[in-house]
Amino acid sequence: MRVLVTGGAGYIGSILIPKLLARGHEVRVLDRMFWGLPHYAGEPGVELVNADVRRMPEGVLDGIDAVDHLAGFSNDPTSEYSPEANWQMNAVATDTIARLCRASGVRRFVFGSSCSLYDGTDAGEGLLDEQAPLAPRGAYATSKRYSEEALLAHAGGDFEPVILRQATVFGRSERMRFDLVVNSFVKDALVRQRLILHGGGRMWRPLVSVADLADAHIACLEATPDAVAGEVFNVVQENYRVRELAEVVAAALVKLGKPVALEDGPLPNIVRNYRCSGAKLRERLGISFPTTVALAVEDLVQAYGRAPVEQITHPRHFNIAWMELLENVRPAFQAMQNIFEPLEE
Repeated sequence: MRVLVTGGAGYIGSILIPKLLARGHEVRVLDRMFWGLPHYAGEPGVELVNADVRRMPEGVLDGIDAVDHLAGFSNDPTSEYSPEANWQMNAVATDTIARLCRASGVRRFVFGSSCSLYDGTDAGEGLLDEQAPLAPRGAYATSKRYSEEALLAHAGGDFEPVILRQATVFGRSERMRFDLVVNSFVKDALVRQRLILHGGGRMWRPLVSVADLADAHIACLEATPDAVAGEVFNVVQENYRVRELAEVVAAALVKLGKPVALEDGPLPNIVRNYRCSGAKLRERLGISFPTTVALAVEDLVQAYGRAPVEQITHPRHFNIAWMELLENVRPAFQAMQNIFEPLEE
């Protein structure tokens, strides 16, 4: 199979692409390469296209059998930084790519949505499945809901959208992120030796490792139409209270000889507290999610436990910080271009 992966140089894509190659698929990656060239650049079977999903290059779908759509803003801070750009990338572009796929005969379309769509749902301690009411809050979740509705409106005939409502992701990637709850706790534990638990850390979070999430994407790309076409799946390894996550991280740091203090903090203005069921995907495709938080934390501590603080806190590992940095230096790069322009006589 030949797969177009949008946003394939990002946190999830950096794990997904090598896995696709290992299974014998060919991959075309469309990405702005804001984080630099991905580590798999130059590997046989990979084609890189440096482009924006809002302006799809002509012919980018030629020879493509399936699309895995990961591109766009991936959290609340980046989406709130520029709600207009978020809407264009996360909502309008998804609809546009779906239309192009239908016109080009690309059948399978796997979309990385988010469990954030349940963010405002009041379910108490109950598990939210795919039939639960949606209550998105903020620009990010709202754009994901629009994208889901647009894709399902296109479903049928020769177009097979598959929507993956992804839990909060954790774990190590070549394009590392330390702005996700588990990874952020590891960063804070290593750098500050303390973790702040807002509201005592009693809130629930649905979670999934980046490695297991990549496997779920591949399973949906390869599945038969009767199993996944037009379906919505939660992708969840397990639900954890935030305090549980902090305790796992603290225990891992103790083994490294670095005790970590857990401190209660005030509740944030917006409290996210919900649990999601991943049973449908497990039962439908028979897949499992073997990477627990404890395993991923051990891996992160092994990889970064002795790393310099500057490496862990580099803006490249934080989406909003990297976006702001690139935005701030853009005028300087534009001015530098003028240095090489010949002066008019």
